[in-house]
Amino acid sequence: MSSSGPKGKAAKTKVKNKTPAEIQITAEQLLREAKERDLEIVAPPPKQKISDPEELADYQLRKRKAFEDNIRKNRLVISNWIKYAKWEESQQQIQRARSVLERALDVDHRNVTIWLKYAEMEMKARQVNHARNVLDRAVLLLPRVNQLWYKYVYMEEMLANVSACRQVFERWMQWEPESQCWLTFIKFELRYKEVDRARHIYARFVTVHPQVTNWIKYAKFEEHHGFIAHSREVYEKAIDFFGDEYSDETLFMAFAKFEENHREYERVRVIYKYALEQLSSEHTKQLFQQYSLFEKKFGDRVGIEDIVISKRKYQYEEQLKTNAHNYDIWFDYIRLMEGEQDMESTRKIYERAIANIPPKKEKRFWRRYIYLWISYALFEELDAKDIDRAREVYQFCLKLLPHKTFTFAKFWILAAKFEIRQKNLNSARKLLGTAIGLCPKDKLFREYIELEIQLREFDRCRLLYQKFLEFSPQNCTVWMKFAELETILGEVDRGRAIYEIAIDQSRLDMPEVIWKSYIDFEVEQQESERARMLYERLLERTQHVKVWISFARFEFQGSDGSDSGIAQTRTVFERANKALKNCEEKESRLMLLEAWHEFEHQYGTDSTRDAVNRQMPKKVKKRRKMQTNDGSDAGWEEYYDYIFPTDEEALPHLRFLEMAKKWKQSQQESVQ
Repeated sequence: MSSSGPKGKAAKTKVKNKTPAEIQITAEQLLREAKERDLEIVAPPPKQKISDPEELADYQLRKRKAFEDNIRKNRLVISNWIKYAKWEESQQQIQRARSVLERALDVDHRNVTIWLKYAEMEMKARQVNHARNVLDRAVLLLPRVNQLWYKYVYMEEMLANVSACRQVFERWMQWEPESQCWLTFIKFELRYKEVDRARHIYARFVTVHPQVTNWIKYAKFEEHHGFIAHSREVYEKAIDFFGDEYSDETLFMAFAKFEENHREYERVRVIYKYALEQLSSEHTKQLFQQYSLFEKKFGDRVGIEDIVISKRKYQYEEQLKTNAHNYDIWFDYIRLMEGEQDMESTRKIYERAIANIPPKKEKRFWRRYIYLWISYALFEELDAKDIDRAREVYQFCLKLLPHKTFTFAKFWILAAKFEIRQKNLNSARKLLGTAIGLCPKDKLFREYIELEIQLREFDRCRLLYQKFLEFSPQNCTVWMKFAELETILGEVDRGRAIYEIAIDQSRLDMPEVIWKSYIDFEVEQQESERARMLYERLLERTQHVKVWISFARFEFQGSDGSDSGIAQTRTVFERANKALKNCEEKESRLMLLEAWHEFEHQYGTDSTRDAVNRQMPKKVKKRRKMQTNDGSDAGWEEYYDYIFPTDEEALPHLRFLEMAKKWKQSQQESVQ
């Protein structure tokens, strides 16, 4: 309908102000204020006093409605159901409480709390049959929940219904629960003096849970009640039950302790011996300790040692059956036998050990085996005092070794030293000579030469050095030792000739060492000119910066700091600088200039120092492109380069750097 007149005109629509408010309130602020208001102390609701049945009925109606509303909101929250049932119980409405709990069980019949609260409510209300019915239903539905069974048997026992309680226990044990449940059943029977019943339960218990501790508890139960024969029988059954494979030292120790308490000492020894034979060495540590303590109390020392040694022998034999080439076991076995000081028995073990020759002719398999022979030879020489047998051991082993494939210089040297101890010098020389002929090695030459030096047989030493150098001409140490020997003997020309031959070798392992040794030799002989010529010859072969620096130091030290020596040293530095000018390794030239600069700083003049300073390079940061192994780009890397002022191609760069430096200084001055 349309209206007439001014009031009938359409009212203008007001536009809502959409500009933001001056004071902004965030959701976080609202939540924080709400939380703070919750923390305020709220006055408790007034207590309601119910004075007539109508008010009570109204109150109960309101409470039930509130409980029902909570349940409808979330029926899976079991605490709501339990509170509801508890309130009904407080109102003496047992039937209603039952109804609530039954409804809760329909929601979640696996909830143990509901069953327990249900049973407790019935017991408080003295409804025994109802409580029994509830618990019976609970254990039928949840037979693996031990808490329900505990509650069931507790109720029956509190009612003094022993037969019913026993029946519940029997039903429970059919499910083979954990160990504590069986022990609870046993304690129940013992409370009523039913020892035979407890024994039968133990017999079933150890078959369901066959742990060693359970068998020990069974045996201690029999012992506690005075049935000694039964207790011993339990221990014996336990040993038969576990057999050799699953036996445990704890069982044997408990059995031995039982027999010890009843003064059956011979039985104790038999038990310990049997256990040590059956169990492996890793599982008999405590057993050995207990056995030792027992023997200390009731036995003698010889008995203890014999048993321990026999056990260890048995262990070694068992290990050697599986791997006869485990030489570490043989060494342990031999040390055990040597401790007994029975020479024949020890010799037999040595013979058995060395009979296990390594299966392959590779040195890594023989490294440990050869020490058996060494130990055998030393045993015959030092312990058995049988020199002829010790010599036979050395000779047999030397025949056994495959010298064409590999050898052991250590064994040759030990055999030679054995002959020296027996004052058979010719035999020792013959052994070392044979070793060098069959399988020459550096160690054999060194030991033979050392022997002849001690005997002052220098002609033999010269022959051995010659043979050594024929065998290993690249070994600089041998050349130096040979020359040193000749020098000590006063044969300077011989020593110089040896050095000359050495530096002419086409291949040396450490040529710089032999050159340095030769130069030091000439310096010691005060042959400065010869040393200078050696430096010149060395510089013809290599232009290494360290050689130049050493040459310069030699010139300075040889002149004792005189002006001519300083000038000669400066000349060497100048030659070196010219020689290293085109060197690709700029660090070498820098090292030379630094050494030169240090020399001029100590012994030079201002002009010479300035001359060296002008030649010092500039350190410049540069970039270069990187590539991976397959040729692809790997980015750029920064590195430091040295630009020397004397390099013609570096002059433009230096001019540019000088101009940049001047410009930077002018900018700083203008700012100031």
